Amino acid sequence: MPDWVPALDWLPDSLPSLTVSALALLAVDFVVRVTAIAVVPVNRRPSSALAWLLTIFFIPYLGILAFLVIGSPKLPRSRRRKQREINRLILETTKGMDLVSTDQPWPPWLAGIVAMNRNLGSMPLVGGNQAQLVADYDAALRRMAESVDAATDYVHVEFYIMIRDATTEPFFDALARAVARGVRVRLLLDHIGSLRYPGYRRTIRFLEDAGVEWHPMLPVQLHKLKYQRPDLRNHRKLLVVDGDVGWVGSQNVIDRSYDKRANVKRGLRWQDLMVRLEGPVVSGVDALFITDWYSETDELLEGEARPVTFPEGPGELECQVVPSGPGFDGENNLKLFNALFYSAHRRISITSPYFVPDESMLAAITSAAERGVDVELFVSELGDQALVHYAECSYYENLLRAGVRIFRYPAPAVLHAKHLTIDDEVGLIGSSNMDMRSFLLDLELTLMVCGREFVDDLRAVEDDYRAKCTELTLAQWMSRSRTHVIKENLSRLTSALQ
Repeated sequence: MPDWVPALDWLPDSLPSLTVSALALLAVDFVVRVTAIAVVPVNRRPSSALAWLLTIFFIPYLGILAFLVIGSPKLPRSRRRKQREINRLILETTKGMDLVSTDQPWPPWLAGIVAMNRNLGSMPLVGGNQAQLVADYDAALRRMAESVDAATDYVHVEFYIMIRDATTEPFFDALARAVARGVRVRLLLDHIGSLRYPGYRRTIRFLEDAGVEWHPMLPVQLHKLKYQRPDLRNHRKLLVVDGDVGWVGSQNVIDRSYDKRANVKRGLRWQDLMVRLEGPVVSGVDALFITDWYSETDELLEGEARPVTFPEGPGELECQVVPSGPGFDGENNLKLFNALFYSAHRRISITSPYFVPDESMLAAITSAAERGVDVELFVSELGDQALVHYAECSYYENLLRAGVRIFRYPAPAVLHAKHLTIDDEVGLIGSSNMDMRSFLLDLELTLMVCGREFVDDLRAVEDDYRAKCTELTLAQWMSRSRTHVIKENLSRLTSALQ
């Protein structure tokens, strides 16, 4: 053999080991893919299963790792057991409390939806309530502080994000004053939701110094052996004072800029909507706090609330609290939304900052528009979360072609309110977005209110949005860039990984 020919002495010894390693990797890859086909689709909607399978097939090892970390949309068994215990307790203690007036001209479809909510979330529809909307961000914080200052027995506070800053300082100071005069103040905040914002540790020190009993919700604390899927979050926002006054809605306890330099630089300001409640429904809101307190502390608060009275008179509202989240077997909020969309005869107005519907909701909304219902959707022109915003945009063409009118709230405001009106009879408000996260992964609170007076108030808020918004037309939307379309399609795929 000529000297210039490379020596090939290494081939006989190395080739077998390389072949064995390659075969082993191929075998592992095959087992991973077959196992994924058998495991991933179990009790999972087809779109989500397909997205997971594509991820695992294209990037098998990273895909499997991601599936093991965030693939299960259920809370740990102990928490689901506690939810069932509370549900049984609520059903037992609210027998006969469906104090719905019989002389109201409610549409025939409403009774079935009320029964569905009762079966899924255990809460009854109760009458004799009053509700007042508060759309001004700072005013809502100020008035919640005034509610706390009026407390004599207890205050229950539960928010996804709670940070003490210059804007929220009066509210936190009201909590400290309540403790100082002997009021029992219990507070829950979402661990990951609040931890990622500046001032979290300073906030915790203030609560401890003030004597507030506080606990993080769904903590991810490996050193304390507390762990569940890290993106399962408690997204509820509520305040209960003495069992007499309640607050629910979309607003967190933090400055409107969310205390981030990038937001301040861009001029981003969150626009929210809260509602102040009085009447028997406050006990239902308090029941959600009691549920979450029990889940975090193993302490079941019973017999603390004052006796509920049921006033009579004109203009009073019938309300039903609808809890949802991975602690329940079904998607309570999604089922409620869809049932209302299919029931509407005249008008549907939707306000959602993160609108990423599943197939069932998209069909319910577009079919309503196609049968002649006036359907309008209020969203933000500017998205604060890029992936969610582009995923939302991917549905605009289908909606516009079906006849849905889309109104975009002008930047730099971020329309963060979450509410819905159906015809002239029903209004919904709460913490739930209309996206896969709120349907599957987040604990949410939705309040259904039956009453023309409340619907009119929500309509006035919607009218204010419409006056400020720009309507998106199909022609305008179809002229967007190809790059934008690609971002939409990729983001839509990632949104299905639930």
